[in-house]
Amino acid sequence: MTLRVLAAGDNFVLSSLLKSAVLAEVPDAEVSTVDFPWPDVPFGRVAEVDEATGTEDEMIAALRGHDVLVTQMGAVTERVLRECPELGLVAVSRGGPINVNIPAATEAGVAVCSAPGRNATATAEMTIALMLSVLRRVPETHAHTANGEWRGDYYRYERCGLELEGTPVGLVGYGAIGSRVAKVLTAFGAEVMVYDPYADPELPGLVHDLDDLLVRSRILTLHARVTEETEGLIGMRELSMLPRGSYVVNAARGALLDYSAVVEALRDGHLAGAAFDTYAVEPIPAGDPLLSAPNVVMTPHIAGASKAVAEKAARIVAAEVGRFARGEALANCSNPEARDVRRS
Repeated sequence: MTLRVLAAGDNFVLSSLLKSAVLAEVPDAEVSTVDFPWPDVPFGRVAEVDEATGTEDEMIAALRGHDVLVTQMGAVTERVLRECPELGLVAVSRGGPINVNIPAATEAGVAVCSAPGRNATATAEMTIALMLSVLRRVPETHAHTANGEWRGDYYRYERCGLELEGTPVGLVGYGAIGSRVAKVLTAFGAEVMVYDPYADPELPGLVHDLDDLLVRSRILTLHARVTEETEGLIGMRELSMLPRGSYVVNAARGALLDYSAVVEALRDGHLAGAAFDTYAVEPIPAGDPLLSAPNVVMTPHIAGASKAVAEKAARIVAAEVGRFARGEALANCSNPEARDVRRS
């Protein structure tokens, strides 16, 4: 029986990438495509799922009659699952299947997979780019130079930033991204320290107490997941423990950090600078104090935006389609019990 697959792409993980990757894994699959408008149109809440794109009606119209859905942000709601009873697998080409109603999928016997680690390298590289940019004031000095201003005053001692070599850098979190950042920082000659309660106890540079990490770090970079334990992990108290003239970098999640406290620390000079790709509220609201804070480098949550990430994501979910087609165990399944439901 021919496997019927819908490749529901967008303007980042293209439907053509998904289709090609699936056919490389399952050459005799019948692959249809549909395209959603993200990121040109922001994602949002669709019925009961979040960070989704398109509408339930669009998804149902495209998905009916298919056995498998591969997508990045297509909305997979209880209604979509109910209207598409042939569906057996949803493979989401992002770190977590936020856009899928997992309990409803499990009840329907639909396995849900994701692509953890797809953007680890890209995000690690972006973290280093942000760090170097704020240490050496790259965006600020570029703007002056491009405007015809030759600003030699950036050579004044008080305006100079740090080098990475020999500088104590504290990492909060040592997963796929944090470990890559640590490797690059080590190559630069930084003194790398790590706080992660779940890391290997024998990890070189591991610090068992967050406060100890903070008082020793001239640069603090965040790489933890957002959980009840880590939400709001770095606030005014924690920032005040950093040595005066330190830097903070966050390309992980905005909920890890109190941005109001960061602004205050920047304005009173306790922090020398900060660099961010993620924020408490996205997009950043007009008039937010962060927009006028001194020596801040900001990018619009694009750390994972590389061609390699889109291509890797397509390959990861296509590999799951291949396993599904061959009746093998799925590698990154959020609800393995769903296949038992379908078999019963």
